Amino acid sequence: MQFSLFSLLSQRLSSCRISRRWLALIGVLLLTGCATPPPKNPDNICSIFREYDGWYEDAVDMQEEWGTPIHVAMAFVKQESSYVHDAVPPRDYVLWVIPWGRISSAYGYAQAQDPAWSDYQKATRNGGSRTDFGDAMQFIGWYITETQRQLGISKWDPYNQYLAYHEGRGGYKRGSYKAKKKVMQVARKVERQAKKYGGQLSSCREALESNRSWWSF
Repeated sequence: MQFSLFSLLSQRLSSCRISRRWLALIGVLLLTGCATPPPKNPDNICSIFREYDGWYEDAVDMQEEWGTPIHVAMAFVKQESSYVHDAVPPRDYVLWVIPWGRISSAYGYAQAQDPAWSDYQKATRNGGSRTDFGDAMQFIGWYITETQRQLGISKWDPYNQYLAYHEGRGGYKRGSYKAKKKVMQVARKVERQAKKYGGQLSSCREALESNRSWWSF
């Protein structure tokens, strides 16, 4: 009798452990299902906003809040994460083979690092998540605005704004990027993308605004 009771309890506990594993797996699958996949045509801002009209609303909100041009902020997102919501930097390695964390704490659409994200939250009293597109756009809008205030770099200057974004404002002031040819090349790439996005957006902005007016009913 005691043996039978022990066996029954063991089976119950084992079943609970299996159930918890299944619940955890289901939870992960549900979260993955809710994640927004990258846009099908990331090189065309009009296509992006037609595919994800909520993103256009987020972008407009960002521009109205901070005055940062939409095409500049979007070029930053494309470069930093390729529109992958939970993007992380590459792993760091010890002796080239042993994984040792990530090379930085950058995370999400904007690849905002922990200290910068904390500064943003304190300065704006916003919560939010780096994996939320709207929150990430707000962060970029704020960062670019602060860079203009502190360093005098125009919000419409994606090249120098990106250098300050990548190197940090202190690094930019010290000219750290001057010894990093690749970083300057990436900044030029962001500049070209912003210019391309800007031209595209001017051709579809009226239609996007018309759709936006329709959503408000």
